[in-house]
Amino acid sequence: MENNINDHLQEKYNKLGQDLDTHLEGLLHSKPINYWDYIHTDTLLNLQIPRTDLPDEMVFIMYHQVNELLFKMILHEIEQVAKAESVDATMFITKVMRISRYFDMLTSSFTIMKDGMDIEQYNKFRKTLTPASGFQSAQYRKIEFASTELINLIDNRFRETIDRNTTYEHAFEHLYWQAAGKDYRTGKKSYTLTIFEEKYKDEFIRFTEFYNTHNLWTKFKALPKDVKENKDLIDAMRHYDYTVNIKWVMAHYNTANHYLNIGGKTAEATGGSEWVKYMHPKYQRRIFFPDLWTEKELQEWGTDV
Repeated sequence: MENNINDHLQEKYNKLGQDLDTHLEGLLHSKPINYWDYIHTDTLLNLQIPRTDLPDEMVFIMYHQVNELLFKMILHEIEQVAKAESVDATMFITKVMRISRYFDMLTSSFTIMKDGMDIEQYNKFRKTLTPASGFQSAQYRKIEFASTELINLIDNRFRETIDRNTTYEHAFEHLYWQAAGKDYRTGKKSYTLTIFEEKYKDEFIRFTEFYNTHNLWTKFKALPKDVKENKDLIDAMRHYDYTVNIKWVMAHYNTANHYLNIGGKTAEATGGSEWVKYMHPKYQRRIFFPDLWTEKELQEWGTDV
């Protein structure tokens, strides 16, 4: 067994053009790994920097940091499908169900936000967060770009005016989340949207150059007919679509409503967005995989929640 391991090590480092003995000698001086160094626990636990002395602000910060880690896990799974030369039903189902489980966790976790913070504290510290807004999560925007074709992310009011011949710049200006920070009558953008685009727009353009033809929906449609008709795969795709665009969105919406609908009066979001119409699925009708739903299901999207 020992010789077999040595042979494999020798083969590995020969392929790299490296000297095995040098690497083995390095092991004599290296420290053994431990949990806190591997996970970078100290770094993680020092990433929470509140802007107030209100205790529940720490809940708010850590909750969103956990979300961003889960978003990264989701993008990691999608990337494996996107970059695979050959994808069969088993791999597609496995990856899509992993992603769905991450979103199931995100959905159920909203009780931490909804029931885990004092309303009075929240409505004090949230004012120190202006003009930041949750729609500025670049990773979530990337998840959408990587899940479906761009046309399915266009603001529902303008979707019929845009097709594959439309310039990317024009399409980008009509993505549904632009509604969170733009007056379409004047074209004026909020500061929140402006600085978000200044930081991420070029990155989004590079990202969508690849995912325009490698997103989950496009990859699914390129599968052989018998694979596309696999019931387990269709169920997995529908589950992901519904989980993200109905269940998770509504959990977010209901949490926002819990804190921002005060005394029957809807408060403005920190980024100044018209958050009700931006978030609720019945207005924007975000659907990643439209062909997998019946006409009745499409017409009633988001109206039964």
